[in-house]
Amino acid sequence: MRPTLILILLVMLYTQAWGQERKRARDYGVKIGVLPTGKYNAITDVDGIRVGQTTLMQGEHIRTGVTAILPHAGNIFQEKVPAAIFVGNGFGKLAGSTQVQELGNLETPIILTNTLGVGTALNAVVGHTLQQPGNEQVQSVNAVVGETNDGYLNDIRGRHVREEHVLEAMQQAKGGAVQEGNVGAGTGTVCFGFKGGIGTSSRKLPQSAGGYTVGVLVQTNFGGVLQVNGVPVGQELDQYFMNQQIKDSADGSCMIIVATDAPVDARNLERMASRAMLGLAKTGGIASNGSGDYVIAFSTNEDLRIPYTSTDKTQATPILRNDEMSPLFMAVIEATEEAIINSLFMAETMTGKDGRKVEALPLNKVLKLLKKHHAINP
Repeated sequence: MRPTLILILLVMLYTQAWGQERKRARDYGVKIGVLPTGKYNAITDVDGIRVGQTTLMQGEHIRTGVTAILPHAGNIFQEKVPAAIFVGNGFGKLAGSTQVQELGNLETPIILTNTLGVGTALNAVVGHTLQQPGNEQVQSVNAVVGETNDGYLNDIRGRHVREEHVLEAMQQAKGGAVQEGNVGAGTGTVCFGFKGGIGTSSRKLPQSAGGYTVGVLVQTNFGGVLQVNGVPVGQELDQYFMNQQIKDSADGSCMIIVATDAPVDARNLERMASRAMLGLAKTGGIASNGSGDYVIAFSTNEDLRIPYTSTDKTQATPILRNDEMSPLFMAVIEATEEAIINSLFMAETMTGKDGRKVEALPLNKVLKLLKKHHAINP
């Protein structure tokens, strides 16, 4: 046989053995919703937002990491952003949530990690904030840290996330495309019985609705009955919660970060945050008893930033009226749904602690199902 033909056959055999390259849902023609995406179809499409990740995959048992979301490039403590939190189900640890709910602002980067890494991440963020120029007199820092439990694949009791890993994620944060799947805080997660991870998506409103951008980033580690673009994939694949043939728990958690550049105050940010749970529901998530499903929403609009100190006793800023919120609600729902699906499409099969193995979502089978139900545009 000719060398070229042999090479082609070897490549074909390799592809059949190891599967195709993972791509995002939209790359396969899976168009979720009706609104257009931003340039990167990521939370970083909201101007100024940066994302950094540290992935820990060591030996056979360490499968964890850190994901950092920075609302803007400046000193966040000195220039706080309006923010809100919505709790879909509170079986989790979202450090710093009560002050955000009380004051309606965010003063640090948002850190996502594993359940037992929350304390370490808190220390890292506090240290980082205290050391920033201009914060020399600061004596109180409300660090915001969320988590999901990756203990099925990761040696979570070993508490392998260290402060330097959190600092690294913040220092490496950048705009542009965001890594998805088995990275950062999503390294060891499981979603709908398949490998979960980090996912992101964005939506751009038409100029008639303000032209604003909404971006979402998720850390998926939850269960239910998977649906992709309305197709009952979990049932078709015989992998779903309450399947009598499979002992599959719907417990876990999902952290959802919602960002926008729209001039939205904390009250309406909370309304936006609540709509993210509708996006989760459209993927088949059920917010089970043992699932920590939290949404953090914030606005990067510069006119709404809250200075740490000011001689002014009042703050007058233009904000969107309630009647203008519906397009943003729809953008949140669509972007959340697609971000969760992207986390599944991009995640790869992983073996971790005690030899446990979690298979990636079988894309070939899923794409066939989507075509069968006319839910894909090749």
